[in-house]
Amino acid sequence: MSRETNYIRKDSRMMMKDINQKLPDFKVNSARISRRVKLNNLLKHIFSLSTLFAIMVLVILLYRIGADSIGWLNTGFLTRNLSIFPEKAGIYGAIIGSVLLMLIVIPITTVLGVSTAIYLEEYATKGKIQDFIKINISNLASVPSVIFGLLGLAVFGRMLNLGSSILAGGLTMSLLVLPIVVVASQEAIRAVPGFLREASYAMGADRWTTVRKIVLPVALPGILTGSILAMSRAIGETAPLVVLGIPTLILKIPSSIMDDFTALPIQIYYWTLDTVLTPEYANLAAATIVVLLVVLFIMNSVAIIIRNKFQKRF
Repeated sequence: MSRETNYIRKDSRMMMKDINQKLPDFKVNSARISRRVKLNNLLKHIFSLSTLFAIMVLVILLYRIGADSIGWLNTGFLTRNLSIFPEKAGIYGAIIGSVLLMLIVIPITTVLGVSTAIYLEEYATKGKIQDFIKINISNLASVPSVIFGLLGLAVFGRMLNLGSSILAGGLTMSLLVLPIVVVASQEAIRAVPGFLREASYAMGADRWTTVRKIVLPVALPGILTGSILAMSRAIGETAPLVVLGIPTLILKIPSSIMDDFTALPIQIYYWTLDTVLTPEYANLAAATIVVLLVVLFIMNSVAIIIRNKFQKRF
């Protein structure tokens, strides 16, 4: 045993000697390390100040909105109809219009967006045509919303003669957020591990069965999160509805998708413009902003809860 041990020690010393001969001389550049440390500290402080500045702006904005809405945001404001008199004005009609608008946007966008993502990721042949389609869908997600408003005005408002109805507004908003849902659904489907598909195929399942029972359940949290965030953008957009010609003052509560309507963002926009003539409209706009922020906060919270509850790690 001692002879074998001596051989092992001797071989180890020879190997270490060869390694040391092959390694280059390592020189510590203290000045370069010092510059990197200073740069790292500088960037850390810059990023911290940027975050602090953004938080301060948000806090000031929320404070101003909350202060201006005090005394105006109450049960009567939520249940009364629109009026030319600020003290009698309410947003009940705008709330109903926003709800009916989303009842059109949600099913159309979800069905078309998820179906498109499934086709592009699971059925479409890989090649230049598929890449071209994906690139254009991604580009559409960054197109300004006013462009979709012009498209909705030309196609739905004039060509199909839908005017400024809820159906025209819902279809226009669906076009706006559809690329976002497609991209989010693609990313969620693409994140599904490949071995799950291979295991399903090995058990004899066809492609649709694999998509329906394996891929979609795993990708569902990402799909729902992306869809809810897209709906949050749709309910807060103003430009497409303004271009579509949605009126600001409607005393009749809409009862069908063919009726004219107004929505919460439109009401905020026009009340802000009328503040020059009637200062009290600023308080009405602030109260409406609080209501819209609460709705957006609830929707975003639901998206986070869904993502954390149903997300699976492999």
